[in-house]
Amino acid sequence: MNRWIGFSLALLFGALFSSSTIPQPDPRSEWVDSVVNTLSLERKVAQLIMIEAYSNRVGAYRHDLHALVTKYQPGGVMFLQGGPVRQAAITNELQELAQVPIFIAQDAEWGLAMRLDSVRPFPWPLTVGATRNDSLAYHMGAQIAQQCKCIGVHINFGPVADVNVNPDNPIIGNRSFGESPERVARLAVLYSRGQQDNGVMACAKHFPGHGDTDQDSHKTLPTVAHSSKELKEIDLKPFKALFDDGVGSIMAAHLNVPALDPSGTPTSLSSKVLTDLVRNEMGYKGLIFTDALNMKGVSDRYKTGELEVKALRSGADVLLMPGDIGKVIEAVVEAVNKGSLSTQLIDEKVRRVLEAKYDYHLHELSPVNVDQIYTDINNAEGALLTRQIARESITIVLNDGNLLPIKDLPKLRPAYVALGDGVYESFGERLNSYVEMPVFRLDKDATEQDRNIVLEQLKEFDPIIIGVHKNTDKFWSSPKVSSSDRSFFELVARDHTTVLDIFANPYALKTFGEALMADALIVSYQNTAESRDLSAQVIFGAEKARGRLPVSPSAAFPVNTGLQTDALGRLKYGIPEEEGIDVRKLGRVDRIMQNAIEKGATPGGQILIAKNGKVVYDKSFGYQTYAKLRPVDESTVYDLASTTKISASVPAIMKLYELGRLDIDEELGTYLPEARGTNKEHMRFREILAHQAGLKPWIPFYTNTIIEGGIRRPELFRDQISDEYPWQVADDLYLRYDYPDTVYKQIYASELLTRKEYRYSDLGYYMLKKVIEGQMTMPIDEWVRDSLFAPLGAYTLGYKPLERMNAERIAPTADDQFFRGQLLRGHVHDPGAALTDGVNGHAGIFGNSTDVAKLMQMYLQMGRYGGCHYFDSTTVVLFTSCQYCEDDNRRGIGFDKPVIDGKGGPTCNCVSLLSFGHSGFTGTLAWADPAEQIIYVFLSNRVNPDDSNRKLIQMDVRTDIQEIIYESLYTYPIIDENYENYEN
Repeated sequence: MNRWIGFSLALLFGALFSSSTIPQPDPRSEWVDSVVNTLSLERKVAQLIMIEAYSNRVGAYRHDLHALVTKYQPGGVMFLQGGPVRQAAITNELQELAQVPIFIAQDAEWGLAMRLDSVRPFPWPLTVGATRNDSLAYHMGAQIAQQCKCIGVHINFGPVADVNVNPDNPIIGNRSFGESPERVARLAVLYSRGQQDNGVMACAKHFPGHGDTDQDSHKTLPTVAHSSKELKEIDLKPFKALFDDGVGSIMAAHLNVPALDPSGTPTSLSSKVLTDLVRNEMGYKGLIFTDALNMKGVSDRYKTGELEVKALRSGADVLLMPGDIGKVIEAVVEAVNKGSLSTQLIDEKVRRVLEAKYDYHLHELSPVNVDQIYTDINNAEGALLTRQIARESITIVLNDGNLLPIKDLPKLRPAYVALGDGVYESFGERLNSYVEMPVFRLDKDATEQDRNIVLEQLKEFDPIIIGVHKNTDKFWSSPKVSSSDRSFFELVARDHTTVLDIFANPYALKTFGEALMADALIVSYQNTAESRDLSAQVIFGAEKARGRLPVSPSAAFPVNTGLQTDALGRLKYGIPEEEGIDVRKLGRVDRIMQNAIEKGATPGGQILIAKNGKVVYDKSFGYQTYAKLRPVDESTVYDLASTTKISASVPAIMKLYELGRLDIDEELGTYLPEARGTNKEHMRFREILAHQAGLKPWIPFYTNTIIEGGIRRPELFRDQISDEYPWQVADDLYLRYDYPDTVYKQIYASELLTRKEYRYSDLGYYMLKKVIEGQMTMPIDEWVRDSLFAPLGAYTLGYKPLERMNAERIAPTADDQFFRGQLLRGHVHDPGAALTDGVNGHAGIFGNSTDVAKLMQMYLQMGRYGGCHYFDSTTVVLFTSCQYCEDDNRRGIGFDKPVIDGKGGPTCNCVSLLSFGHSGFTGTLAWADPAEQIIYVFLSNRVNPDDSNRKLIQMDVRTDIQEIIYESLYTYPIIDENYENYEN
């Protein structure tokens, strides 16, 4: 033979018999075959059984469970109540006893918290259905899958694909995505896909649809009376979509559906349903689980054994929670032996189960790692998702006169009333973050007299915010509002502007006709911490309202009702991860502050951090004094000292500048007649505000009030107020009427520095106060109160706090034994300000961290906050910019700035040169950074009891904390929107 012909033939035969044409082994089939070949008929039947287990039972129960698995080798275990670590441990034990790896399943429709303790729950599917962001369903499925994998769960019995069209449904309700078949289909598919993309099998339930019934299949056999057309257009639509998308399994419900099986046979036992419809007509190839076979919908009708045989014969693959497993196996084996069940049918089901086990990696099973389970299942991503769903679900269904979001705070005198039987406190606390209001509580045990007392007290308030807080810990809890609560609301709504907020399933509105009397009506779906927090933020315009009703609770509120509102630019509240901040790094702030307290740098303090307009850290530390009698909390108020400059004087000058009433490059004498003829006359405002005017740093005015021996001059002080002694400088200590003039005379007579250079001085701000009051034609304390603090909702900010609040709220400053002879609480620490009635341009403002943050956020938002326009952006930029950088002066116009080069200054080197703020002698700092959109507020009374204590400064407490803030910034995996949002 010609060798080339031979070579060609060799190539031809080589190609014909190459690896590409010879069938290759299928690892999946090989593994399934290897398992099936080892199983007896009894063991095959056992693979089709999923028993229940509990991790909250110990002792004999645990021993009996081990014995049951050892003896019968069931194919699956469904865990019910217990805890995640205990369940993981038991899972490992059972897998050790299993000859074939066991499928572990769980009801985790809204996460493991549905069954297990110590787990953060995700929102109900109905709450997800209220959002306009479909991708949240995918992310929830993905997060639930991550939880499941942490403890060795392979199958989650979710999503619920029932279309809940019956408001009286006792068992579905919150578990459904809503009443729109298309919407339920889409969300169920995304939820399922999220799970299965992350390695956990989804199980769509309850086929063919449990949505239109007012009965519970746990207790009886409910009837769904839909026609074939209705079933196709409503109930089956989500399941068809899930089948097409490849959902791994379905659960057959115990229902009587005459349109599918006129015989009355439960759908979970009907071959017309499971074989003819599911397998043949709809072409589904995944696993079919029965619903729990101990439910009375079927268990009352059939005996153990008979029931399970019937289920397998009808088309079910897995028997969920059957009766006595020994009897069940015996009955099925007997049915096979008698020919009423074929061996081929059993083998098909077993192979389907084993193929699913292979697909979900049970063939290479490893023990569950029980270390850090709590951390893993309660991860930050889950917290982010939970908050996002709550945020996007809150639904405004009435908003007469565009009451929401509430805008004009100074005109309000609001109150909040909590009704219902659920937790309410955090809602009231968050409402008070925006405007101070009293909180009233009428629980389920409130008497008629209690209600009348509250009604009487409410007469002086408007609007009234009423929260109906139902106990929503259990999905089956009734949303119905009590008749007494409905009547109370009606009485309030007759005489007041009302905002009604329902923290329950929207079906609460079904019998709550009085709700139509509300001026604004909100549905917040669940009474969770996240819903309460975010709903309050929606009311005051920090957050937008975006949700819409996923169901129709009444004719007045049809499905998809939902009014959208815009945000007003008020501070939001959230968690660090929402803004890309590493909460673990940020935790070091706590340690620094605790160390400062332990070392005696300050007895306590408040720290607030906001990023992108959202407060992500807001904590109080220590006590008001070292005696530890009163702990610091969010209501504690501090003397802001020189932070007064940017809280009062500077914004007043900014406003006068914008109104054309003050030229910052004009001379002081132009606006202040008292300065004319003195060496202060020709100082320019820009120089004064930037500490470039050549003024002395300070004058110890109070020393002239003391005579030899440390005794106060008797002609200057009295212990009671009078016309001659009107100015209070401390408790029971009043100053003669003309002494403030003496202070100003000293200022005008004071010498200047030899040349104009940067030298920090308070003296200019004494004079600025006079200019401001002359141009405003009103006292500075009244202007900042009415024109700035009240519109901001910054009610703790202001001069003379003892006129506005109890002394117990105010952290004391120094024990001033030299001048005033007492511990100062609520009286300005600065002695010069004290000698000018406690109100001056450089000191005198008190406030808490929340309200200081509102002011700083307004500056950061270029003069806008809460729907109000305070300053033009160009003004804010001008005043917060460095004015004399060429003279080695970092200051802006009134605002402090970071050091340009080198060390020193009030900040760390991590802040941007765009940043601005101010610090105060008492131990305060307020700082804003436009580059990173960060607000940092630190308030303390480090001068208590001794103002010579410099440990806070020497230890760099404030700057060290600021460094940690910037170190904690990083890109955190924020939820994206991978799927098109639902539209009408």
